Amino acid sequence: MFFRFSRTGKRSLESLSEQEILALAISSEEDDGRIYLAYADALREAYPHSARVFEEMAAEESHHRQLLIDRHVARFGERIPLVRREYVRDFPERKPDWLIRNMPLEKIRAQAEAMEAAAHRFYLEAAARTQDAATRKLLGDLALAEKSHESLARRLGEKHTPQDVKAEEDETARRQFVLTYVQPGLAGLMDGSVSTLAPIFAAAFATQDTWQTFLVGLSASVGAGISMGFTEAAHDDGKLSGRGSPVRRGLASGIMTALGGLGHALPYLIPNFMLATSIAVMVVFVELWAIAFIQNRYMETPFLRAVLQVVLGGSLVLAAGILIGNA
Repeated sequence: MFFRFSRTGKRSLESLSEQEILALAISSEEDDGRIYLAYADALREAYPHSARVFEEMAAEESHHRQLLIDRHVARFGERIPLVRREYVRDFPERKPDWLIRNMPLEKIRAQAEAMEAAAHRFYLEAAARTQDAATRKLLGDLALAEKSHESLARRLGEKHTPQDVKAEEDETARRQFVLTYVQPGLAGLMDGSVSTLAPIFAAAFATQDTWQTFLVGLSASVGAGISMGFTEAAHDDGKLSGRGSPVRRGLASGIMTALGGLGHALPYLIPNFMLATSIAVMVVFVELWAIAFIQNRYMETPFLRAVLQVVLGGSLVLAAGILIGNA
């Protein structure tokens, strides 16, 4: 008979009675079905084919739940104890809906397969601890259903998301990643790397003091990062432009702006002026070539054009800073 869980800790699966195991299986199937429907809702607009996959997965979980309820009614009656996964030690937890909404497509697919693998292991353990033949058979059948030849997510994926559709959805996910992270991050890196060149190297050659130069570089980098981050976040809310969360874009832009400036400011922590300056100049060219590579890789900018725009432009700003500092 079901008894009260301790308020000070979780129960182990081994300590559950057959009725409690059935109750836990029922609530778990219900939770998983709701999660799959949440996945479907989150994906429906951008990935309608994958949304149908998770709708069918939810229907499968609902069928499993009904089988378990029927078995519980036949063996223990209609009053089902409240046993949830969070009451059981080592039982895999599930993410709440508000975290699901922001998960990328590939992570959702991987999470669904992990859920199935966990359900498979649970049913194997539950069946091994059940004495009633019919209940044991049902739990064993559900373990096979969760595992089968391939995961349900993959089998339904083959039915509803053939390779051309998956390729289209993957490209949509890649485009969203570029809009939300790469584009604002690249703009920040360019701004931080190029805009801080003149003040840092002007201060370096004007003062010949590495510590003062570092302070100038630190203030310029952090200030530019804060400014770029707030500017990007306030630019638009992402709903109409499809560029994603303004907070994420602002963080990507602000952090990369600060890093772009700090890259050639940090060498001035070295007391030797000539050594610090030589390293800073090398860092500058690494930064500029990295920016050109990212533009070519993610923004599809022709490599020579990216080099001309970034490396040549950055070199001119660097030269301007050195000339001003020596004036």
